[in-house]
Amino acid sequence: MQKTQDDRAGDARGTRDRILETAARLLQHQGYEGTGIKQIAREARATLGSVYHFFPGGKQELAIAAIQHSDREFAEMLRAALAVKEDPAEAVPAVFDALADALRASDWADGCPVTTTALETSGTSPEIQRVCAAAFQSWQAAVHDKLRASGIPDPDARELAATVVNTLGGAEVSAQVLRDDEPLRVAGRHLARLIRSYR
Repeated sequence: MQKTQDDRAGDARGTRDRILETAARLLQHQGYEGTGIKQIAREARATLGSVYHFFPGGKQELAIAAIQHSDREFAEMLRAALAVKEDPAEAVPAVFDALADALRASDWADGCPVTTTALETSGTSPEIQRVCAAAFQSWQAAVHDKLRASGIPDPDARELAATVVNTLGGAEVSAQVLRDDEPLRVAGRHLARLIRSYR
């Protein structure tokens, strides 16, 4: 049976999505320099021609799209997790606990989706740095909105949101290095106290 135009468009979207998700996962685990186009194509079950069809700018264009994909996914997860508890002093440690559980379940592999690439490309790729910076800002915005909704004034909410995201990044790295989720859980508990002090 001949495929319709909609079927072909769906196949193309499926291939592009596989390439994007594979690139995001590999960048998270291996960084930019450690991830090659051939590996992405192989693990995404796609041809090199398909990769360059969807991302004619090559590895950098694909990396930028993959980081933006990771940013959106993490921001959505963060907003959903923060929404579970009304009080941000309860919601933030619950998020840290959930991330600790996920990190342990991944055998310490699935930390921050952009940190490895951000650190590795610092000073060498302004475009990749720009999208990494935008990712951190979007996560801070998610926390900021939660804090503002609880009545914390805007300037304080912005600084607290930056503190939450910065602490999360450091605690995740510590947890990965130590292969222990306690750094995330301790950080969450202390952030709860800090947030309560602004109420």
